[in-house]
Order: sequence, then structure tokens, then C-alpha cells
Amino acid sequence: MSPLADERFRRLYAAQVIALAGTGFSTIALALLAYELAGDNAGAVLGTAFALKMIAYVGIAPVVGGCAHLLPRRSLLVGLDIVRALCIGCFVFVDAVWQIYLLIFLLNACSAGFTPTFQATIPDILPDEARYTRALSLSRLAYDLENLLSPMLAAAALAVLSFDALFSANALAFAVSALLVGSVAFPAAPFKDRTEGVWRRTTFGVAAYLATPRLRGLLALSLAVACGGAMVIVNTVVLVAGRIQGSETDTALAYAAAGAGSMGIALLLPRMLDRIPDRPAMLAGGALLSAALLMGLTDPGFPVLLAIWLALGAGASLIQTPAGRLLKRSAAEGEGPALFAAQFALSHACWLCAYPLAGWLGNAAGMEAAFLALGLCAAAATLTAWISWPKDDPVTLRHRHDAVEHDHLHVHDDHHQHDHDHTGIDPTKPHRHPHRHDAVEHEHAFAIDLHHPVWPTR
Repeated sequence: MSPLADERFRRLYAAQVIALAGTGFSTIALALLAYELAGDNAGAVLGTAFALKMIAYVGIAPVVGGCAHLLPRRSLLVGLDIVRALCIGCFVFVDAVWQIYLLIFLLNACSAGFTPTFQATIPDILPDEARYTRALSLSRLAYDLENLLSPMLAAAALAVLSFDALFSANALAFAVSALLVGSVAFPAAPFKDRTEGVWRRTTFGVAAYLATPRLRGLLALSLAVACGGAMVIVNTVVLVAGRIQGSETDTALAYAAAGAGSMGIALLLPRMLDRIPDRPAMLAGGALLSAALLMGLTDPGFPVLLAIWLALGAGASLIQTPAGRLLKRSAAEGEGPALFAAQFALSHACWLCAYPLAGWLGNAAGMEAAFLALGLCAAAATLTAWISWPKDDPVTLRHRHDAVEHDHLHVHDDHHQHDHDHTGIDPTKPHRHPHRHDAVEHEHAFAIDLHHPVWPTR
């Protein structure tokens, strides 16, 4: 059952781990570079840089996701890794703040294309849901270990090297990732029959995502994750060093508590999801996030704060780890990259809202106001997910097609069975001509695509 038994996944997973480690190095190096160039204004520089990062994620991911099927996936991923290596390597030569902003946007525009396309490739390599679930658990562990280990490794490197060396290490990591991805034989891309206009390609993933009830629930729960995560990332140092008067070690322990909660759930989830559906597990994650944030109103001391941060990490992992299963289940054949890109963009839009809420509200009105606002927001998001994601959520749905005549590229599949008067046309290969679909009522695994633009009501 281990996904690591598949050599292709082993190489892709190694590429992910190496790239994540390099990214962790450059995050620390970026903070040091900002301080060198801007001094006490480094916080404003980093805030602007991270805002540009989120804007790139939200704006670029749907575009790449909608066009990914036009290019060989392996070539696209390798090319994006190489450009990322070049961008991060250029940080060594930066001597002005505007250059940071430019490189951050370009770097994360590439990541906005790379990450969802990479994520959409894994279910094609591991079609068995149980193995794919274990792959998602390993991926979650990789992110959590990067958060825990990269700062320690970077600190050890900075004892003997300048911070520029961390940028070089990240560039090398992206280059190694490109080599590993390039060594994998990717599955053949399935045939695509949707309209290929630029606007349609760009918006299809988001439109299909928002038309799918279970994914609307996932989006609401992604907002709950952002509320909890933003509180941890933005306000840990304020709470520990400022209010509790803790040491730098205490601050690190608080971050580690959130990581430990996430890792613990990631390890347990594959067995849990063999026994319970995704919906109750993910809704429990939203409830846990809401309750933990509201516990912050008790003016917690350090031990209670560690418990709250542990719960926030666990709640986020209950939602994020199974998310790939929902996307895989909801994607029509060949539409995985578009849906994964939509989730990437929309979930980061949630973070773009949660970051300023956690930072500005906490600064202006106090930590209790931030805990209350984020806790209520997470609770409302969880309730929205409970309402919008039906408890009865089968993959196979009975639905009706009205009669329609149209013209698009197609092969003779379940929805295209007709005779040809045209000579020289192979019905097993993509071809185009005006054709008619008679009205029909049938059932099959349902996903939003050209022939199923609306989710059926029951």
C-alpha cells in the first residue's frame, strides 16, 4: 500500500522534499536580505513581498491550470523548476528593494504554475485511492518537516556561510528537482474536449470548482484553515515574546507545537480515512480550528497556548491532507490540473484575507479581538461547509441531458456514439464536426465538464 513502492512517486516525492528544503532556506535569507537593504523597514518590505506572493498565486494559478493540458506536463514542470532556480539565483545580486519585489513575483508566478500541476500529477500516477491517501499524508509531512527542520539547518549553515549561500542552495535544490522530475515517465495526457478559447481555459477550473458542492465545502474549510494558520504565523511572536514574556526558545516551541499537531494527524489520517468518510473528518477539523481560536479568549498562559497551537495544527491537517481526494473525485478526465489550480488560487485568496485580519486587528484592537474575529470566521466557514457539502455525496449521479446540437473536438466515448457520413475519419481519434446529442437520462461518475456544466439536483 505504500506509495513509495512506486519508483515514479519516489522520485517526485524526493523532488518535492528537496525543493521544500531549499524554499525554507531562502525564506530566512530573504528576511536577512530585507534587513540589510531596509533596516528597520524590513517588516514593511517583507509584508509587501508576501502580498505580491499571494497575488501571484491567486492570479497566475488559474491561467496555468487552464492551459497546462496544451503542453507536456513533464516539460512544463521541468521548465518552471529551471526558471525558479534562475530567479532565486538572482537574489545573490540584488542591491535594491524593487528588485526583491520583481523577483518575488516572478518566482511565485512560476510556483503558482508548478505546484498545482505537480499535485494533479500524483493521482494519475497513483490511481488507487488508498495509496493516493498515503501519498497525501507523506506530502503533508514534507511540508511540516520543512517548517521544523529548515530553520535549524539554515542556522547551522549561517554559522559558517553568508546568507547569500542560502539562496544558492535553494537554486541548487530547484535544479535537482528539475532533474528528478525530468527522469519520471509521466502518464499519457487524456483527450480533452472542452472549448479552447483563452477566457474559457482560464476560467474553467474556478467555474467547475465553484459548481461542485463538495468543493464549495472545501473552499469554506480552506478559509477556516487560513484563519487558524494566520493566527499562528502572524501572532505567535507577539503572544509569546510580548504578552507572555517568553524566550526565543519558547517562540520556537510554539511554532513547533503547531507543526507537531499537523504531523500527528497526517500520520493517523490514512487509517482513519479507511474507516470514515472525508466529510465528517474535515468538518471535525473546522470545528477544532474554531474552538481552538475561541479558546484564545481565555488569556492563556504558555502551556495552554501550546495546547491551542497544537489543536490549530491538527485541525488544519484534518482539512488539508484529504483535500486532494476531493479534487481527484471531482475532476473530469484530464481536468485535474485545472481543479488543483483553482484550489491553489482560491485557498491562497483565503490566506490573503486572513493575514491582514490577524495582523492589523491584533495590532489595533488587541489579541482578544483577533482571536474572536478569526474564531467566529472559522466557525461560520465550517457551518457554511456543513450546509453546502451534502451528507449524501455519491460519486455516481443519475442526471438528464436535454437534446443539443453543437460542434467541438471529440472522440466516440459514452457521450458520442454516432455514425459518420464523412470519409477518412477515425472515430477513436479526436475529430470535429457538427453533431447531435439526443435527450437522455443516465448515471455515471459525475464531474463538471463541457457536457455537464451544472450539478444535478436530486
